[in-house]
Amino acid sequence: MSPLNPILDNIPTTPGKFKPEKSPLHFLHHRLRVHTTLPKLTLVFLAFIFLFFFLSPPSPTAPRRTLRSTSWENHVKSSAKPRSRAAPIVLVTGAAGFVGSHAAVALKRRGNGVVGLDNFNPYYDVSLKKARKLQLLDRAGVFIVEGDINDAVLLRKLFSLVKFSHVLHLAAQAGVRYAMVNPSSYVESNVDGFVNLLEVAKSVNPQPVIVWASSSSVYGLNSKVPFSEKDRTDQPASLYAATKKAGEEIAHSYNHIYGLSITGLRFFTVYGPWGRPDMAYFFFTRDILKRRPISIYEGAGHVTVARDFTYIDDIVKGCLAAIDTAKKSTGSGGKKKGEAQFRIINLGNTSPVSVNKLVSILEKLLKVKAKKKVVLMPRNGDVPFTHANVTLARKELGYRPSTDLETGLGKFVKWYLEFYGGKKKSSW
Repeated sequence: MSPLNPILDNIPTTPGKFKPEKSPLHFLHHRLRVHTTLPKLTLVFLAFIFLFFFLSPPSPTAPRRTLRSTSWENHVKSSAKPRSRAAPIVLVTGAAGFVGSHAAVALKRRGNGVVGLDNFNPYYDVSLKKARKLQLLDRAGVFIVEGDINDAVLLRKLFSLVKFSHVLHLAAQAGVRYAMVNPSSYVESNVDGFVNLLEVAKSVNPQPVIVWASSSSVYGLNSKVPFSEKDRTDQPASLYAATKKAGEEIAHSYNHIYGLSITGLRFFTVYGPWGRPDMAYFFFTRDILKRRPISIYEGAGHVTVARDFTYIDDIVKGCLAAIDTAKKSTGSGGKKKGEAQFRIINLGNTSPVSVNKLVSILEKLLKVKAKKKVVLMPRNGDVPFTHANVTLARKELGYRPSTDLETGLGKFVKWYLEFYGGKKKSSW
C-alpha cells in the first residue's frame, strides 16, 4: 500500500568560513626573530620536510584501492557463474529490496548466475536492506554491487565484466504517498533510471532480455474489475502510478526501435517476510504490538477498501517464469534485426481482501486486539480496490498463486517476531 511516515533526507548545515586572525607562520616567525642563531637551522629543517613530503614514495592506500577494485570485479565474475552453461545469467537491480532479495536468492539457488545492484537508498530503514543482504543474499552466494541505475559508467562496467543474458529490473522508488513529499525521486528512479538501463542494454552485444516490475497502480481510477491487461491505464491516481505507466510506454519504444525483448510485470500488493515497513500489513503489525491506534481507511459512502494481497513466493515464481519464457532480444549493438517480444502481465492473487479482514487476521495471529480508528481515505493517490485478472499470466507463465492471506500473514508474523525480537502479549 503506501508509506505512513515519509522519510526525508537529512540536509547537513553548511559550515561557516573561519579565518584565523594570524597564521601559525606569523607566530613562528615572531619566535625566530627572538633567537638570532636559529634561522639557518630552521630553514634546513623546513627544506628537509619539503623534500621528504614531495619525494617520498606514494602512500600505501593507493595500491589498496586498486586491489579493492580488482577484488569487487572478481566477486562480480564469480557470482555471475551459473551451475551449467545453459543457465541464465541475471543482473538483478534493486537486489537489496523486498522482491529483489527474494528473487535473487531463488535464481541463485536454482543454479543461475546472479549479480545484484542496489543503491541502498533511505526511503525506508536501510538497516533492513543491509540485513537482507547479510542474511539472505550473502548466505546464498549473491554478490551485490552498491551503486545506482543512473550511473551509466557503472552499468557499462558490469556488462563488460559479465555477458548477462537477462536483467530483472526491480529497482524503483516505491510508495504512493511519498510522491507528494519527494516527487523528483520518482522521476529520477522510475523514468530516468529505467531509460539509463535500457540505453546500456540496447547497446551491448548480445542484448539481454529485460524483465521489469511495473505496478497494479497503473490501473488508477479504472472501475472495471478484475483488472485486465486490456483495460485502460490512462488515468493514474498518483505520480508513482504515472511513472510506472511511463515506464511501460518507454519500454515499448525501446522494444520497437532496438529489438529489446521486454516483459513488464504488474505486481499487486506484495507482502511477506522481509517486507517493506511502509506497507499496511507491516506497520499495522508494529502498531498493534505496541498498542498504538491504527487508521483503517474507507472510501466515500463507507465503501470498503480492499487489496489483492499477493504473497512474495508467488510473485517470485512469476518473475522466474517470466525469465524462463522470455524470447531473446533481436538487436545487436543498438540496431534492431527483427521483431522482439513485448509483454505486459498481471501478477496478483485474484482474491481481494478487505483491510478490515486483514486486521482481523493480524489480531488472531498476534493475539492482540487492535485499537482501530476508521477514517475517510484521503486524496493522496491511494485507490479503494484492486483485483487482478491473471488469465494471461496463467497462459504465458503457467502462473498459479497458491498462498492465501492468512497463511502468508502467518509466515510474515513469525518472521517479524523473530527479526524484531517481539513477544506476543495477549490482550483478548
